[in-house]
Amino acid sequence: MITVFDDAQRAHDPKFFLASGAQHPCPEKPARVDALLGGVRRFGGPIVCAPELGLDPIAAVHSARYLTFLQTIHARWMRIDGASAEVIPNIHPATRSDGYPKSAVGQAGFHQTDTSCPISAQTWGAAYASAQTAVHGADLILRGERSAYALCRPPGHHAFADLAGGFCYLNNSAIAAHRLTAAGRRVAVLDVDLHHGNGTQGIFYARGDVLTVSVHAHPERYYPFFWGYPEETGQEEGTGANLNLCLERGTGDDGFLRALGVACDRITLWGADTVVLALGLDAFEGDPFAGLKVTTSGFSQISAMVHGLGLPTVIVQEGGYLCPELGENLAAALSAFV
Repeated sequence: MITVFDDAQRAHDPKFFLASGAQHPCPEKPARVDALLGGVRRFGGPIVCAPELGLDPIAAVHSARYLTFLQTIHARWMRIDGASAEVIPNIHPATRSDGYPKSAVGQAGFHQTDTSCPISAQTWGAAYASAQTAVHGADLILRGERSAYALCRPPGHHAFADLAGGFCYLNNSAIAAHRLTAAGRRVAVLDVDLHHGNGTQGIFYARGDVLTVSVHAHPERYYPFFWGYPEETGQEEGTGANLNLCLERGTGDDGFLRALGVACDRITLWGADTVVLALGLDAFEGDPFAGLKVTTSGFSQISAMVHGLGLPTVIVQEGGYLCPELGENLAAALSAFV
């Protein structure tokens, strides 16, 4: 199996992370790359860098004003007297249908849903490289590969068309899914991250050409809190094309795999011919976020179940944070595909 990775993704090194009112070092660190590459190298497959394909595949999913914001906001922010080293919002609109401000402070509040997506001078370049990685992963599937792994960092599944959030800036899984759909594939996005893939859901919520399925910790007491409930099934043309499978905190392998079985059944019934697997490894029992209790062996079973769908699959890296087993967990999650 081919792995796609661009070393430019290392440049993004966020410092600020606010959780439950307390400031902590951001867990979405460049060191994640080394742990994940360690997992990839257990199989000895080729690692390639994505070709430069420009903004078009990204702009197919994200709005023009949002992309302009991401590219320019840090330089604008630095012109503010006394500004923080990273762009961090301190005010938000009641809804995104409210007025769109011209100020850097106002636009930060508009486009950043929370404080866990700080923007530095290096953020855009790393996020752009991460998105290009996902695009090339999709292109490998279109060229006939049965599977490909896109090592995307920063992750993407909390990013909406117009919003950053939860360590995410560009929605790599959605970008890959749209790329495949535009080429005539019937795509299902299967998100197995600890956290609900709210940005991916939002991007496709009114579309009927992409099925979005997420297995995650129940949001009533867990990030992202406001999205990911079972009653969210899509709207307009997308009615019935979204499925949320919520797990109680502390759920282990058995409960996760039961929910994944429901997810796989829906993908089969929907008639998907290609899967985008939004792979979060933070459901692990030893992950710093400590929400679920999937084991390393459990990731092998997840891999086998998704592989059992018998569909071409691009695997896009989402969460999974620094712990001694991170690379081992990735190897387990890729095992059935290699």
